[in-house]
Amino acid sequence: MCRFTFYKGKPLSLSALLTVPEHSLIHQSFHALERDEPLNGDGFGVAWYSEGHDEPALFRSVTPAWSNQNLRELARVTASPCVLAHVRAATQGLQVGEPNCHPFRRGRLAFMHNGDIGGFAAIRRALLDSLSDAAFESIRGTTDSEHFFALLSDELAREGDTPGSAAMASALRRAVTRVLALTARHAPAEHIYLNAVLTDGQAAVACRFTTDAPEAADSLYTNRGRRYVCEGSVCRMLDPGEANGSAVMISSEPLSGDNGWEAVPVNHLVRVEPNLNLATEPMAA
Repeated sequence: MCRFTFYKGKPLSLSALLTVPEHSLIHQSFHALERDEPLNGDGFGVAWYSEGHDEPALFRSVTPAWSNQNLRELARVTASPCVLAHVRAATQGLQVGEPNCHPFRRGRLAFMHNGDIGGFAAIRRALLDSLSDAAFESIRGTTDSEHFFALLSDELAREGDTPGSAAMASALRRAVTRVLALTARHAPAEHIYLNAVLTDGQAAVACRFTTDAPEAADSLYTNRGRRYVCEGSVCRMLDPGEANGSAVMISSEPLSGDNGWEAVPVNHLVRVEPNLNLATEPMAA
């Protein structure tokens, strides 16, 4: 399993997510609190959007996040209004290589995943056969995550050129339904664990989903408010819960000890609108 953090709001220094908070993503790379194995050292990645560019920038490496000085330097001087950051713990049997590091990018879309599509080896060929040529050719690595992203991209293409969060949510639900059908046919004894974030830099959708018992679901939290700030080494959300705020965060684990973090219910998704309105809905809706 892995850990990730998503931010949308006023431009924020990457260091406020990656290095400064008491439980920053780099800290989670060697001391995650809400998974059995605390290490997430099989690479990392950061995708961020900048003004004047539709496609996000992407920096990935197979080195552990805790030992990569380039990541710390980049985080220190880079700010963005939309960030996806991920530290990887490779699923057993999958390769450790840069193409397998999250986030994944396709045009203006960026995607990251924490979890495991059980029986992936058994469903992979059928999944590939179901993809469009463009989605098939977009796959560079071997992870279940990137294959799911390709399938999700096909579903999102059905929603038109400028889908909002509702369209993203519909596409995500259909993609999960397709994977469930493949698993039922080719690997009926396996479970799916799917915590994921998809964004185009404007709207976003995230989910916390499993076919296993609810207590087996991976952790996922949201935090929204007026602004997320770091003062020295202390980071917190100002006015947490503020509906008209300018900061939304979605994270595998809280980055800080302030009281704005709320667990996403199991088998629910979260929609983030460009105006930062947040909506939580059942996956089956």
